[in-house]
Amino acid sequence: MLQQFLDYGAIVSLCEAMTFFELIHHFSYWDAAAVAYLFIAWCLIGWLIENPPKSRPSTAVLMSQYRRHWMTHMIDRQPRIFDMTLLSTLRDGTAFLGSACLIAIGGCLAAIANGENLKGLAAEIAIDAPVVVWDVKISVTLIFVASAFMKFVWSNRLFGYCGVMMAAVPNDFEAVGVQSRTHKAAEINISAARAYNRGLRCVYFAIGSLGWFIGPVGLFVTASMALTTLVRREFASVSRAVLLEPDH
Repeated sequence: MLQQFLDYGAIVSLCEAMTFFELIHHFSYWDAAAVAYLFIAWCLIGWLIENPPKSRPSTAVLMSQYRRHWMTHMIDRQPRIFDMTLLSTLRDGTAFLGSACLIAIGGCLAAIANGENLKGLAAEIAIDAPVVVWDVKISVTLIFVASAFMKFVWSNRLFGYCGVMMAAVPNDFEAVGVQSRTHKAAEINISAARAYNRGLRCVYFAIGSLGWFIGPVGLFVTASMALTTLVRREFASVSRAVLLEPDH
């Protein structure tokens, strides 16, 4: 019995290995390089935005300072309807994008489950590849979309935490613990914004990953477009220039 089980396990392992090598056979070194470039660009731009050189801060870092100022000015604002409305707007944005990502996840899973239809569409535009190849390409997009969904959900929850902490801040600069609570509320708000921005970057690169459907060159192009857009908006945008203008 044990010997039969071991023999069966060896056969299954051999079949899985054959399937893996057959799958690899359908992709070239250029495909591997393009996918590696996509993920490296995603990680690199994320690190650069959150850890920019002091001489050239990113838009996200500049906004973090304004979030701290917001929490400071909130202390003696009565009532705090403006602050709660603004926070509610931020939460609505995360909820909307989270819902959109959830719909996109369902679309990706549906496309994987109906790969034959996608193959037929590809055949009409002279792209010949087995269904499993399309499934792998869709899976890359799915990874980014799923990651974006989780980040938007976490951002929404952090903005909720921030609202509770803001409500716990006294309306008196001289009250015990007011500065500490204000600092905590600001840092939670910044953490929520950081998660939101990470989710947006995932969306950018999810769109960029779609270029792989027309080949590795297409992926290089679309990934570069996503990377360039993020670099421009974080380090060379008009909004960034406005944030850097000195206060008068």
